[in-house]
Amino acid sequence: MNVHAPALADAHLPDEQTSAFARDAVDDLSQHPKRLSPKYFYDAAGSELFEAITRLPEYYPTRTELGILRDKSREIAAIIPDGAALIEFGAGATTKVRVLLENCAFDAYVPVDISGDFIRAQAEALRRDFPALAVYPLAADFTAPFTLPGAIAKMPKVGFFPGSTIGNFEPDEACRFLRSAREILGKGAQMIVGADLEKDERVLFDAYNDAAGVTARFNLNLLVRMNRELGGNFDLSAFTHRAVYNRERHRIEMHLISKKSQSVRMLGTSFSFRPGESIHTENSYKYSINRFAALARKSGWKVRESWTDRAKMFSVHAMTAE
Repeated sequence: MNVHAPALADAHLPDEQTSAFARDAVDDLSQHPKRLSPKYFYDAAGSELFEAITRLPEYYPTRTELGILRDKSREIAAIIPDGAALIEFGAGATTKVRVLLENCAFDAYVPVDISGDFIRAQAEALRRDFPALAVYPLAADFTAPFTLPGAIAKMPKVGFFPGSTIGNFEPDEACRFLRSAREILGKGAQMIVGADLEKDERVLFDAYNDAAGVTARFNLNLLVRMNRELGGNFDLSAFTHRAVYNRERHRIEMHLISKKSQSVRMLGTSFSFRPGESIHTENSYKYSINRFAALARKSGWKVRESWTDRAKMFSVHAMTAE
């Protein structure tokens, strides 16, 4: 799950984004097997549900990564050059970035996210709390090339991509993203990335099938959003949440499963479902330390340091551009 989604995202998208949502939804539901992009989880309700997920006892990634950043803050600070600019790809809630800003010698912070209103509000809060920090919010799709603010051109640059969002990419997509980040940050850049680790399958199952059913509501909210924004007539009671671990591919898969034979209309198109048919909504890849290092090398980065919690549930990697 993507912890970079704005926690207070505006449910009403600009026309261009609504059109992209419509195109993607129709195209993806016309595929066999059907799928939907996880980036559309995060309307206002979805973002609130995800924030609730991060507080669940079963969902370890958020609190575990935050613990690593706090416990290893001195070691992280030791490898960050003075006067550097911190660029966060897909900036969301500021809890984690504040740990870095409090402990490292950053002169500037560039939060990058497609939701401009959200990151501008976050920027104002950071300016109040860190008056010496120059903050340059940038509204852009962090998965595509973008241009950094000219004001940080001469500063050393450090990318920040926490939250195990790297696991939401297919491995080849993750490689493309890391290559793009290297090009954006430039020669000599560093990057700090959070990645979830392989572990006991029961722990993984419970994290994505919580007893309170919050993750199920989060997944089903995709249908709510398509009904509201795209004129769909999905019957939520006719679908159920399912999250399973694919051992061969090292990933959790989230699905919405049709409970019966049914037809759904949206944007003038009908979509037929068989009993048990799935809409594949998200993958969350789990890495070993060695497999993540191999991904980094393939993408033009070298892992300088890797940190984990004591139970080896989660990892944070400091990388340098090769």
